[in-house]
Amino acid sequence: MKDDKAIFAAGCFWGVQFYFDQVPGVVKTTVGYTGGHTKTPSYEQVCTHTTGHAEAVLVEFDTKKVSYEVLLKQFFRMHDPTQLNRQGSDVGDSYRSAIFYFDSEQKKLAEKIKEESRPNFDKPIVTQIVPATEFYGAEDYHQKYTGRTGRGMCHIYYAPVN
Repeated sequence: MKDDKAIFAAGCFWGVQFYFDQVPGVVKTTVGYTGGHTKTPSYEQVCTHTTGHAEAVLVEFDTKKVSYEVLLKQFFRMHDPTQLNRQGSDVGDSYRSAIFYFDSEQKKLAEKIKEESRPNFDKPIVTQIVPATEFYGAEDYHQKYTGRTGRGMCHIYYAPVN
């Protein structure tokens, strides 16, 4: 088994985590905050939209069972990447659509899949593709929230495919 990691932001992280947890080959997910300037932010701080952080999901996956490319395709399928700084009724920069890449290969593939996804949408894709920065795990009560409570899918359309 060779594990790799990816970070995606697609609005409220509860449903995003639940979605990725259903993808075969994903071995672990953690919700948290990334892409901002505040060290060790709390949920309350991120909600003020002053930290610059996005609600995001750190996805650890087995590359022998699922590729980064498949995860990218799932990402563009699960949310509306044409909405700037929002998803559904959640509004603000913390709900932005973003891919945080760890290396040049991830960046290149993210740009390729973003371009290939354009015909699926009537409006331009606004998803940011930016270098990964420090990822701060969210508070325990946010972890696996949808799986534990059955709530919190928010804007996520759940129907993963390989």
